[in-house]
Amino acid sequence: MRSGERAQLEAFLDDNREELIEAVEGLTDEQARRRLVPSLTTPLALLKHAVFVEKVWFQVALAGRTREELGLPYDIDESFMPSAHDSVDSLVKELRTAIEESRRIAAPLQLDDLALHNRRGPLTLRWIYVHMVEELARHAGHADILREQILAADRAAEENS
Repeated sequence: MRSGERAQLEAFLDDNREELIEAVEGLTDEQARRRLVPSLTTPLALLKHAVFVEKVWFQVALAGRTREELGLPYDIDESFMPSAHDSVDSLVKELRTAIEESRRIAAPLQLDDLALHNRRGPLTLRWIYVHMVEELARHAGHADILREQILAADRAAEENS
């Protein structure tokens, strides 16, 4: 186990990142796009949103890049809308790339250093880590439940055919 507050926050964040990825790996693109709830939430949409939050909190809030240059929407619902070209593989790759960029951006900073480029005003790197842990834990749980439902429905359909 990593010691120290920062190491623990980073470990929890990395665990949640991986849990979200593991929840969608092995699903076909059709399965990952399957809509089981009235909201925009699908396994693929959760991956798309995870890429969005990585970029918003690290590349925009901390590094000062703009949403326009990153191609990020302002409407949160749009962050849950995969394009026709998005796939499980492409979004996992994009998420892993965004995670590496997040790590690179955060590496030289201290937990009390401020993110000055977000709509809420200045927030610390610590706040961002805690928020990302909470955000990705919730979405990893959503993805896990959706995966379970998708695979169970597919098994039942195979048994009944």
